[in-house]
Amino acid sequence: MKNQEITERETGRGRHFTFFANKECEYFPCHETNGQEPFNCLFCFCPLHFLGKECGGNFTYTEHAVKDCSACLYPHKPESYGDITRRLIRANAEELMSIQRQASVGEKQV
Repeated sequence: MKNQEITERETGRGRHFTFFANKECEYFPCHETNGQEPFNCLFCFCPLHFLGKECGGNFTYTEHAVKDCSACLYPHKPESYGDITRRLIRANAEELMSIQRQASVGEKQV
């Protein structure tokens, strides 16, 4: 039972805060879909965009080297919630460790 609880907590399955569709938004849906699957607006602007090529989504670069995510549905799929939150936590932890390493190097130099 505990493994199932952890899985549900991590993926967000069955939790209402992990999904919402703003069907009244003037941009809804902001990406082409087949209309058959639920479209999640929770991550309206992709929180993984800062990861660049490592974001895991379906993107291209324009001729001016601008990341184009218009063909990407990854953050809009309800089942992506758990992976997105895990990746954000991991990126935050890596950033904090980097800051701590820099701080400890600075302390040694003083």
